[in-house]
Amino acid sequence: MNYVKITFALLVLINPFISHASSIAEKNTAIEATVKQAMKTFQVPGVAVAIVKDNQVVMSRGFGVIEHGKNTKVTADTLFGIASNTKAMTAALLASLVDEGKLTWRTKVIDIIPEFQMPDPYVTREFTIIDLLSHNSGLGLGAGDLMIWPQTTLTNADVIKGLKHLPQVSSFRSEFAYDNLMYVIAGEIIAKLTSSTWQQAIQTRIFNKLGMENTYPTFSQIPTNHSNVARAHVPLEGQLTVVGGNFLEKFTSAGSVASNVNDMALWLKAQLNKGTYNNKSGAEARLFSAEQSRAMWQARTVLPVSEAATKQDKTHFSAYGLGWFLKDYHGVKLIHHSGGILGMVSKVVVVPEENLAMVILTNQQSGYAFNAIYLQILNEYLELAEKDWVTYFHDKQQARKAKETVRLAKAANAVDKNSRHSLPLKAYAKTFTDNWYGDIHIGYKNNQLTMQFSNTPELKGTLTHYQHNTFIVRWQDRSLEADAFVNFHLNEVGGIEYATMKAVSHATDFSFDFHDLKLIPNP
Repeated sequence: MNYVKITFALLVLINPFISHASSIAEKNTAIEATVKQAMKTFQVPGVAVAIVKDNQVVMSRGFGVIEHGKNTKVTADTLFGIASNTKAMTAALLASLVDEGKLTWRTKVIDIIPEFQMPDPYVTREFTIIDLLSHNSGLGLGAGDLMIWPQTTLTNADVIKGLKHLPQVSSFRSEFAYDNLMYVIAGEIIAKLTSSTWQQAIQTRIFNKLGMENTYPTFSQIPTNHSNVARAHVPLEGQLTVVGGNFLEKFTSAGSVASNVNDMALWLKAQLNKGTYNNKSGAEARLFSAEQSRAMWQARTVLPVSEAATKQDKTHFSAYGLGWFLKDYHGVKLIHHSGGILGMVSKVVVVPEENLAMVILTNQQSGYAFNAIYLQILNEYLELAEKDWVTYFHDKQQARKAKETVRLAKAANAVDKNSRHSLPLKAYAKTFTDNWYGDIHIGYKNNQLTMQFSNTPELKGTLTHYQHNTFIVRWQDRSLEADAFVNFHLNEVGGIEYATMKAVSHATDFSFDFHDLKLIPNP
């Protein structure tokens, strides 16, 4: 008789509570229940999920509807914006160019784009391809994002020109600060080295090779007769509102791809297989080498780990690689990234040791929802202790809202309601210029001030007096959720020397980097 069988039989007799691991079907049933609960709790109209385990797609399906209030169902073929999950694809394109010998990870950016300049000349000289992808430039969180989002009239050339004027907040390679602009530059490098556009490169080098036939570099490339496209939603005052148009069309390499979970499963398989895939003839081929897979999944910039994360998630390290976040989680290494554009967020997670990967695409901007779903998937497939992740994140959401409500109320109570602005309203109406963004116009009509960002049509709003020489601009497009303080600094003779801005709410998306602006009035 087999010794292992005897031992297991004895253990069962000794401990009747030992049970077999749940089946794939049982795991997926629990996951589907969490998806539906998360959708209801966080007001998400539609979700699509794919899970790859041991090189097999064990789940690929949609939940809910593509648009709130309508009946068209989300399927595994429904297109969503994957946003910053595009960054791993941009890194993979560079990896393929490294394999081809067209550059190395330590190639200097100025050797390919001579006009590239950072605020510090030393940083300009030393900046490498690794630095482009590692979020360690010394610039602040989301620095310069107002040059690329919301949709602007600026170009990649304008972004490159603006870089040298952005404020440096830390020393080079010393701290992590998420930076979209460097991925825009990465896309320019890919275009130069492939003698094509970034869109053409990703189509031919990734999508076509993997058979991602329903994936597009940008939303504008989706055929007009394609009806299975999710609409983006923002919850405003408790009501879901359909929004659209902010899909990083012009700044593609940072986050413009539209895809579905069926196609993303092909991308996940290639990641788990360290760049290999089966081509249309069934032969094994490569997107990039195993060596470059290791390079992309190697820690480059260290992130802090809280005591709570160590206690709850058994996380001891967290870092950013090349296009991917990295951390340990209950004894395994997670390769992961999230993505967000207005009204859509997504999550991709790869667990190499378990040959497990997943993608979650949603048509509402609730990170709480996708976090609850991906952690439930990990619970099931890593066979961790049960936890109600939806309730956990709902509690966090409510606590965060309550904290911000208290903070805003405290700030409102501290306002000097008897204060007056120093100048007549008409005196604030000027065209101001910021070195990296460009012109911002403040107009005056019918005793009312208005603001218009010259390169960003959607950033148009009305200024109301707050206190002293500080006003609040309230944007006409309320779905932006990005009202900002405008503070006018006067000189010694009482004229406006410059103006600064800062988001009113701490919940405002970091890509509204108003705080990086210094607005100088034109003569």
